[in-house]
Amino acid sequence: MADEIIRIENVTYQYGSGGEDNQLTAIKDISISVKRGEYLVILGHNGSGKSTLAKLMNGLLLPTKGDVYVNGMNTKDQDKIWDIRQTAGMVFQNPDNQIVATIVEEDVAFGPENQGIPPLEIRKRVDEALRIVEMYEYKKHAPHLLSGGQKQRVAIAGILAMKPDCIILDEPTAMLDPIGRIEIINTIKKLNREEKKTIVHITHYMDEAVEADRILVMEEGRIAMEGTPKEIFSQVDRIKELGLDVPQVTELAYELRKEGFDIPNDILTVEELVKVL
Repeated sequence: MADEIIRIENVTYQYGSGGEDNQLTAIKDISISVKRGEYLVILGHNGSGKSTLAKLMNGLLLPTKGDVYVNGMNTKDQDKIWDIRQTAGMVFQNPDNQIVATIVEEDVAFGPENQGIPPLEIRKRVDEALRIVEMYEYKKHAPHLLSGGQKQRVAIAGILAMKPDCIILDEPTAMLDPIGRIEIINTIKKLNREEKKTIVHITHYMDEAVEADRILVMEEGRIAMEGTPKEIFSQVDRIKELGLDVPQVTELAYELRKEGFDIPNDILTVEELVKVL
C-alpha cells in the first residue's frame, strides 16, 4: 500500500544461538503496518518485546522469520540498509550514547556529513533541525553541559538533519526527569503535527500514549491490544491484567465510576474529567 511507511509481515525474532532450547523468542509472528504521518505508540512492560520491535523497524535487527519493509524496501536487502536507516531514523533511551561530538552543531552535522551532503546544505539542515527542537541558541555549547532533556533534543535534531520520513523513538524519556520528559513529548508532537513526520514512539509511560493516533500494547512478543487511546484506556481491567497502568486521570475516572458516578469510560485528560464533573 502506498500510504504505508513500515510493514511488518509475520515476523518472529529469536535471540540466542544453538538449538531451539537455547533460543528466546522476543517477537512471535507479528504483522503490523504503520501509515505515513501516523503517530503510533507501542506500549508494554519490560521484556514485552517492544524494543526488539523498534530495532527490527530500521534494520538494526533482522527477523528470524518473516519480513520487514520500510518504504517498500526489505530490511534483509543489504544494499538498501543505508536507505532504510535514512528513511526511518532511530532515537534511543540514553542521549549520552548518541552524542558523538564536543559541540552541539557538530553533533547534529555528523549524520548528514556521513551521507555526503554538501557543506552548505548541511549548514542549512543543522540550523533548521536545531530550530525545530528549540535548541538553536545552544548550537555552540558542549553537549555534556546540557540537561538530559536538552541532550535528547540534540539527539533528535541529529536524526532530523538526515531528513527521515519516519522517526522511531525507543523509550526516549526513560532516563529523563519530569521536565525533560515534557520537553521530549512536546518535541515529538511538534514533529508529527508540524513537520508531518511519522512517529513510532515506544514507551512504558501511559500518559505519553494519550496523544497517539493509535496504540499497540505488547505482551510476551505479541500484540495484546490495538486501538485509539480512548479505545485502549477505557479497558482499565484488561490493561491492569497486562501489568500496566492507565493515565492517572483515567484511573480517577475509573474509581469514580466504580463508586456509582455517571462518568464515561474514555476520559484521558484532566480537562475532559473537569467538563464531565
